[in-house]
Amino acid sequence: MAYSESAALSALSEIRDPRTGRDIIASGMLGDLIFKDGTLRAVLRIDPALAEGFEPVRQSAQDTLAQLDGVETASVILTAHKAAPKLGKSAAPKKRVVPHQARRPEGYQGDSQIEIVLAVSSAKGGVGKSTIAVNLAVALAKLGKSVGLLDADIHGPSAPILLGLKGVMAKTEEYEGRRLIKPFTAHGITAMSIGFLTEDDGPIIWRGPMVQGAISKMLWDVNWGKLDYLIIDMPPGTGDAQLGLAQDIKPKGAIIVSTPQDLALADARKGVKMFEKVDIPIMGLVENMAVFICPDCGNAHHIFGKDGAKTEAETMGVPYLGAAPLDMAIRESGDNGIPAAAGNDKVADIFKALAKALLEG
Repeated sequence: MAYSESAALSALSEIRDPRTGRDIIASGMLGDLIFKDGTLRAVLRIDPALAEGFEPVRQSAQDTLAQLDGVETASVILTAHKAAPKLGKSAAPKKRVVPHQARRPEGYQGDSQIEIVLAVSSAKGGVGKSTIAVNLAVALAKLGKSVGLLDADIHGPSAPILLGLKGVMAKTEEYEGRRLIKPFTAHGITAMSIGFLTEDDGPIIWRGPMVQGAISKMLWDVNWGKLDYLIIDMPPGTGDAQLGLAQDIKPKGAIIVSTPQDLALADARKGVKMFEKVDIPIMGLVENMAVFICPDCGNAHHIFGKDGAKTEAETMGVPYLGAAPLDMAIRESGDNGIPAAAGNDKVADIFKALAKALLEG
């Protein structure tokens, strides 16, 4: 059988930290996990003072990984991370270190021909961020732009379903002296997702640094080609992973998606502030599920409130790109793998208007 990273992580989660009794994954010890040409390499991060006591843990992890399917050779190393020294009154201030330092590979970069990178963020799950990201990408393509979509939601990838690519597996190709991942093309856009790189529907249990590493690889190690726009469907939230991604990838701008309700808008404000902290301009706010038109009576129902995101955009001083309704056609099209924006009806026109507002902003 072929190597599975999920199997490797599961196996490592059975190994315990002798100090705490917690598994080494939950303890945050796993710093890196790389598989190439039959060789699996893992890095365990520990306090240098504990190196000798952790040798049995290192050996156990190495032996465990060596037994996995597809692994010919396993290597586990310990890397020492010293605690930062305490600053005394006379100590000189230290240069601030970014906690997530991107490490680009040598040679040709997969994103080298991308003109503009835009992040689509919600700061809160369940507001339809992925639906907006996919349909916005398709709408931009219909306006004549060359567009890519990077599904960066590692723990809940939606692009494979929304684009009708569920179950497909990505392959690699040689390009400019490097072995790169070949993305898929669907509905006029180029797409990559962690869902194209995993073999099953099981949960991905990676911690923050591994999540960020996977997303960086899907940016730098994918043969995107020449694109006018790359839309990144960001993971929900405003935590460590999101902040690190914003710093490392440095999109030209961000689009915030929110429903009209106060609960979602509170998180949208956090998202705006997060991007402001890393000097990424807000290109606009999109109000999703703005209104529901009853198919029986034709009446409009503002289930999550009326014009909440529009009002919030005015308050925050950010552009308002427009609204998308809570519409059965959008839900059905997503489930069927045919984005609503790919059609030629009134629903498709909604996303066309959002794309035009973005281009004109």
